[in-house]
Amino acid sequence: MSSSLEKAYIKILNGKNEGTKITCAFNPQEYQVQKSVGYTDHNTLLNVPIKQFTSGKADRLSMELFFDTTKKQADVRSEYLDDLDSLLEVDGKLHAPPKCRFVWGGGIDFQAVLVEANKRFTRFKPDGIPVRAWVDVTFEQYKEAKQQKSKIKHESTDKMKIWTVTEGDTLWLIAGEEYGDPSHWRTIADANDLENPRAIEAGDKLTLPPL
Repeated sequence: MSSSLEKAYIKILNGKNEGTKITCAFNPQEYQVQKSVGYTDHNTLLNVPIKQFTSGKADRLSMELFFDTTKKQADVRSEYLDDLDSLLEVDGKLHAPPKCRFVWGGGIDFQAVLVEANKRFTRFKPDGIPVRAWVDVTFEQYKEAKQQKSKIKHESTDKMKIWTVTEGDTLWLIAGEEYGDPSHWRTIADANDLENPRAIEAGDKLTLPPL
């Protein structure tokens, strides 16, 4: 016995419309998840610059959503899209756009902020009121700092260490390898009285203090 797929929906998590659920008339035919990280080029005497990890980037979820009010003959904008638009507007209570979750059965539960929504209207009442819309949306994953830190298991030093600089090393790279977070480069710079974090050379010995 077959059962129909659960309807995908967007739930607003905070702000004046907290708890509002925007249910799709039909589920997306497909969706795309983009994962990426940030790198910068570190120029050396080698022909190809060395790639240096700088930071992680939020996952992005993109898809086309469909909304239809043909049976009700209601304005699809006020029925669905105004709530969707609110995710791209500054909420007076939050001083920022609200956060949301895109949920589709047990397959996707994506906590995020909406960063883009491109709307296309394809059916209208005789007076021009739209009753059908297609919306290309892009969500960017959002996690509180506490959520992220709880999942990171840093194996950073708990004792003072000495690091011998090799060709291509930077404070960002060293901090990433030793502390699991490139942003701790300043800890190393301060411990070694480095005013210019780029002023290190192969053979230099750096003190790595415990965090």
